[in-house]
Amino acid sequence: MGKKGILERLAEGPVIGDGSYVITLEKRGYVKAGPFTPEAAIEYPDAVRQLHRDFLRAGADVLQAFTFYSTDGKLSTSEGGKVFTSADLNQSACDIVWEVAKTKPDTLVCGGVSPTPCYTQGKGKAAVQKQFQNQCEIFVKNKVDFLLGEFFGHVEEAEWAIEAMKTCGMPVACTLRIGPRGDLDGVSAGECAVRMARAGCDIVGLNCSFDFHTELKTIKIMKDALAAEGLTPYLMTQPVGYHLPEVENSIVGYYDLPEYPLALEPRLLVRFDCREYARKAYELGVHYIGGCCGFEPYHMREVAEELAPERGGIRPPGADKNSNWGDALAESTITPHVAIRHTKEYWETVIPASGRPGGRLTNELVAYEGQLK
Repeated sequence: MGKKGILERLAEGPVIGDGSYVITLEKRGYVKAGPFTPEAAIEYPDAVRQLHRDFLRAGADVLQAFTFYSTDGKLSTSEGGKVFTSADLNQSACDIVWEVAKTKPDTLVCGGVSPTPCYTQGKGKAAVQKQFQNQCEIFVKNKVDFLLGEFFGHVEEAEWAIEAMKTCGMPVACTLRIGPRGDLDGVSAGECAVRMARAGCDIVGLNCSFDFHTELKTIKIMKDALAAEGLTPYLMTQPVGYHLPEVENSIVGYYDLPEYPLALEPRLLVRFDCREYARKAYELGVHYIGGCCGFEPYHMREVAEELAPERGGIRPPGADKNSNWGDALAESTITPHVAIRHTKEYWETVIPASGRPGGRLTNELVAYEGQLK
């Protein structure tokens, strides 16, 4: 009996995606900040392979081939002068992801396409779709389980990508990097969703650029617009793993922040924020719940843990070493201060501090220490 496909699984309940690739691999020293292109799939395959393994152990049902921005005309050359092609990179990425996915046979593999230089250069629909078709040929050859178009700022380009992917005869997901104000051309979030669904998209959603608070507000707008038109695609969210309240009303999201991209760490979600994200997304009707830049494997593990009851009690493979809500801290012998932090109630009420001068650091700590005397 073969494994269930993505649409069948979404009909049954929540599906856990993976998380950050380019940002995480940049931090680990395998991707160059700026281009954020996926040459590591050829240059450093072990690094990509290990990140896939980490997400799989964290509970991901889907692993996405590392092909973000794998578009001819976008890719760089190696130090030795070798020109990387989209076909070479996509093939290497497929080899790596399937090697890891086969260690857990029910894992789904996704092949992804992203914005092309052709679109912003005004070369027209035929040229843009030719780029998408070239990329998808490799995914079809390698028998991925479904296709994803992601990170589109213009719904028109997303529609063209959906049309190209639909010719491959497999389920299609597509995500926009937009907030409540809509796409870069001023098309409303609701209209974007309707146009994507009418283009044939099976899974409509959002990724990157905004935090989960903003992304859930936007997907609610999209959900309502789809319902008003009688359209019923599945919904998908993959926000960035940072707190970004200042940019909720920005058109471009966290790229407006002076910290982007090399000083975002103080904004990073703590693991328990990810439980809040997972619960709110699922209650809103989102069934494909993943992460984008900044969502590390331990973040996705908390998503999987939070939704375990809705998934038949299935916990992630790494549950053997995961202290659920810190329950194993009760065994700590470091100090009594640590041992009493073993409850859900504690971690749901604690307010993390940055430790930076001028930030929250001293008063709350003194007050809390006083409770132990």
